[in-house]
Amino acid sequence: MTTATDVNQPTAQPAAPGGRRMSLPVLLLVIAGALALTSIVRIITGADGITNVSQMSTALELAVPIGLAGLGGLWAERSGVVNIGLEGMMILGTWFGAWAGYQWGPWTGVVIGVIGGALGGLLHAIITVTFNVNHIVSGVAINILALGITRYLSPIAFVGHQGGSAKQSPPVESLGQFTVPGLSDWLTTLNNKGWFFVSDIAGLLGGLVTDVSWLTLIAIALIPGTWWVLWRTSFGLRLRSCGENPIASESLGVNVYKYKYIAVIISGGLAGLGGVFLSLVANPFYLEGQTAGRGYIGLAAMIFGNWMPGGLALGAGLFGYTDSLNLRGGSENVHALLLLGAILLAIGAIWLAVKKKYVSAAITLVIGVLVFLWYANTNEVPTQIVSATPYVITLLVLSLSAQRLRMPKADGLPYRKGQGK
Repeated sequence: MTTATDVNQPTAQPAAPGGRRMSLPVLLLVIAGALALTSIVRIITGADGITNVSQMSTALELAVPIGLAGLGGLWAERSGVVNIGLEGMMILGTWFGAWAGYQWGPWTGVVIGVIGGALGGLLHAIITVTFNVNHIVSGVAINILALGITRYLSPIAFVGHQGGSAKQSPPVESLGQFTVPGLSDWLTTLNNKGWFFVSDIAGLLGGLVTDVSWLTLIAIALIPGTWWVLWRTSFGLRLRSCGENPIASESLGVNVYKYKYIAVIISGGLAGLGGVFLSLVANPFYLEGQTAGRGYIGLAAMIFGNWMPGGLALGAGLFGYTDSLNLRGGSENVHALLLLGAILLAIGAIWLAVKKKYVSAAITLVIGVLVFLWYANTNEVPTQIVSATPYVITLLVLSLSAQRLRMPKADGLPYRKGQGK
């Protein structure tokens, strides 16, 4: 725990949470290795779609709302409040964003949608922080309440307007997109060459500079922005101390209630922004059920990322990529990824054997062989498996990374002001 001087002086530069983590060079090397393996698989299978510009652009679009929801969860849980209500806050963001957007313009819709999600966060804070209700119960209640409110309001607000119905809003004007002139065309041309690794890098980068929404840029900027605020400011240090040891924080003069309220309201606003993305960028209208559980997936991405912004972004990107396979060459691409999975499992078995975990290595190798046999004896995978791929990948990644996870120590624990006296 920090000292009084650490908490109260703005010059404090707290370190990230303890535990062994990859340094940036090692992380970049791992990403490069994964991309190189993917390139090899692309060349062997001929499934060029797994790393083309369109695939990467779609993956980015699908990753953004999940990443924003996960970022919202990170803010709340770093202050010690579990936010299962992210799904409901996203729903409020989709509805209020579209409702305001079709009447007063898309950017007004962005602001109102964020406010809608923040109101959901405020309600969650009142229930959990002030009244000390179980965080899970409160979150589930907010999800149900948000669904009920939007279902009740939709016929009143949308019916009678052109394009509106009891379950869908009128269309909203586009926020606009941008493409980097010259660079986008050059990367697309390079990606189409089919060269090892270079073309795959071009596809990845091309997706970041081709037909990108302005809201996507804002979402990407929020990742390093969150890291800087929470890990490089005294405000962030105090907020995180509330999630680690609120009693000690209170003894050092930190207003724990205030910081929890701020964190959960910001959490709701970020989830609301993720909902706005769905109703203004992914689709130009609100549609009942369009969040499709992304709030829960965002929570899973946050856990995969070990309650850190960078890891969260990787988790959201992984889900966005696998989800994009449903939209572009799904069966062929998922079939090619079976070979990639078999290779990764073989590498994992070797690593476990080096670590002298022979039983785990043997099990991993057997699973890898089975996956390879599945790939070798089929030409495509069933449509149902293509649709389930993002969720299966999420579960597998979470299960494999579970041993290194470390949540804030006081996350979800009840707290009353003065309880340490």
